[in-house]
Amino acid sequence: FLQRQQRRSGPRIVAIGGGTGMPQLLRGLRAYTDNITAIVTVADDGGSSGRLRRQTGMLPPGDFRNNIAALSEAEGLMTRLFQYRFAESDNGAGNELGGHSFGNIFITTMAAITGSFESGIAESSRVLAVRGRILPSTLENVTLCAEVRQAQPDGSMEWRIVEGESALPRAAGQIERVYLQPAHARAYPEAVRALLQADLIVAGPGSFFTSVLPNLLVDSIRDAICASSAVRIYVCNVATQAGETDGFSVVDHLRKLDEHAAGAFPVALANSNYDVSRPPSGNSDWVTLPPGDPPRAYRVFTDDVVDSERPWRHDSAKLAGAVMSAYETLRAEKAAAE
Repeated sequence: FLQRQQRRSGPRIVAIGGGTGMPQLLRGLRAYTDNITAIVTVADDGGSSGRLRRQTGMLPPGDFRNNIAALSEAEGLMTRLFQYRFAESDNGAGNELGGHSFGNIFITTMAAITGSFESGIAESSRVLAVRGRILPSTLENVTLCAEVRQAQPDGSMEWRIVEGESALPRAAGQIERVYLQPAHARAYPEAVRALLQADLIVAGPGSFFTSVLPNLLVDSIRDAICASSAVRIYVCNVATQAGETDGFSVVDHLRKLDEHAAGAFPVALANSNYDVSRPPSGNSDWVTLPPGDPPRAYRVFTDDVVDSERPWRHDSAKLAGAVMSAYETLRAEKAAAE
């Protein structure tokens, strides 16, 4: 009972992101507060979400599905149910459900019943006993685009424009800048209000260019973050992501963050533990903090936040503990200075 009371009166935390990284953070933060708002990207256009987006004109449900499961009171069961994916047809006759996850179908159906995507998310959250809120950064049908630089055999550089979130990791070059079309998408008002009222705002972890930055490219979202009196922390990934952040260090992430959303997150949290049973898998490598000072605009906290069983991911409890420790430190420093 006491723990429930403490969570109900806990800090107002807004998490910003998408993909599979954000649910890792949310699972951990549930131990500290019930006052959680997740602001989620709507730029996804691949897989089941992309198909539903094209077929129905609705916003992509996949990232919302992941976060509803993470914040549900029955998280273990909800995760299995929402992530259940119908098998592709193998008889050549076609299968309308093939490749779709149950959670995406559920959210799409709820949106149709309630009359709008945002009410569908709200009602899905209520039915599934979600602790907290899950909001889109915008309700507009945005496309994520990127300027990509690729080295040519003769040593020259070729610049290309790549359109579509799912196409970016396959662009075979270095992503230099991302932007939204339309350029000035309107922010979802409840998301702006949550940012302005927050005690703590956290961006990441997650795919840097395709899950985290798209939210910050919505002008009023970025402006509200900068105007908020909240503690603002960017969580750096523990491993690089093939096709997006190959070869990136912590400093590289911060430089790109500053280029896209200057001043939004003056504090960063990075992993300090690279001594685990096995290294990141595939084409990934550790995201390390090079010797020397970080970019001038940033203060960097480091901690062991890696999942020892899946070292390319964050551990939910470790990550939330490190975030809350940094939050308490910064809040105490602010109080002492006043």
